[in-house]
Amino acid sequence: MVKYKYSALSKDGQKVSGIVDAFNELDAVDRIKESCNVVLKLAEIKEEGTGLLNMQIGKKKLNKKAFTVMCSQFSIILSSGIPIARTVELIADKTTNKPLKEMLRKVAADVEAGRSISSSFEEHGDKLLPPTFIETIRSGEESGNLDKSFETMYQHFDKQTKMRNKVRSALAYPAFVLVIAVAVVIVLMVKVVPTFTAIFDSYGAELPLITRMLIGISDFFRKYYLIMLAVIAAGVIFYKIYGNTEQGRINLAKLQLKIPVLGNINLLNAASQFANTMTTMLGAGLPMTRSISITAKVIDNYYISQETGKLSGKIEEGNALAAVMREQAVMPDILIDMVGVGEETGELEETLNTIAGYYDAELEMAIAAAMRKLEPALLVGLAGIAGFIVIAIYVAMFDMYGAM
Repeated sequence: MVKYKYSALSKDGQKVSGIVDAFNELDAVDRIKESCNVVLKLAEIKEEGTGLLNMQIGKKKLNKKAFTVMCSQFSIILSSGIPIARTVELIADKTTNKPLKEMLRKVAADVEAGRSISSSFEEHGDKLLPPTFIETIRSGEESGNLDKSFETMYQHFDKQTKMRNKVRSALAYPAFVLVIAVAVVIVLMVKVVPTFTAIFDSYGAELPLITRMLIGISDFFRKYYLIMLAVIAAGVIFYKIYGNTEQGRINLAKLQLKIPVLGNINLLNAASQFANTMTTMLGAGLPMTRSISITAKVIDNYYISQETGKLSGKIEEGNALAAVMREQAVMPDILIDMVGVGEETGELEETLNTIAGYYDAELEMAIAAAMRKLEPALLVGLAGIAGFIVIAIYVAMFDMYGAM
């Protein structure tokens, strides 16, 4: 609940002031009018933490693992018959993640005061919680299957978390090799090569072409590294600015789909997100148009997300989902065909669940295949650079010793 400071005219005409706890401004006015005739002024009291330990730096981010555990806890505790207000209090006490704990404490106070848990989650966690969570919990609250809704959310986000961990594990080794490669090249060019250059200069004779090339590259790095860093920084800034414009986001998203190997991974990821989220939303009892609107917000690729959001309006006009997806042609043909089969048989949710498993497996295999190609490519590239440097130095040394 929120604290409001107010001034008002009491029933006997006296000006009074005070503080009231309410869900929002309208609720605050209703509570004040229980003892006063006219509300003169109403202002929300901002709660500010004091001291260094209460300071929060940067934007709040949702810890996916802690959030998934929270959904599981809700499902287990509610299924045991414990009231919802007490359940929120228990989970708030046990949660160690600070943003979730802060949110759950506010939700617990709201629910204790008689407010629905879905509306409280929406107010206090709207910028923190996924839209799929809020809509599913609201649906479960309306149908009386709140514990099942939390179980659905746990399964949905647990699946996403495991997939994300697999991707990170696959990327860890190539990223490590790339960092080491860049560090080694920088050290060789800035420290090692200049040392040998001084020795070669004292030699006085003409150096081999490969050695002159190496010295030229090293001199370029040492003389113009600040300009290179400035160009890179300018490129990053331009990318960020352009990416924050509407057309820029769309163009960059389209470009992501055209990049060899990575483009296919982006498309498979979008198909997997569409199928998994639509399965969850339809299973929660949401109507088709609402399910599509929420699913569009979940898809990472901005272009596909925007195109998916447009499907909702066309379906409201009476068109079939598969037909409008085929017109837009942003999703894989297999997904569109399976959606059509699900609509014809009346088992769209089950069909989407099946195709979600297929695209999850395809995405995992595509990422693994890309990593199998990337790792040797990085090693060969590193070996090629190191080999070039070693050969350039040894050829010059052999010429120098031969002339002695």
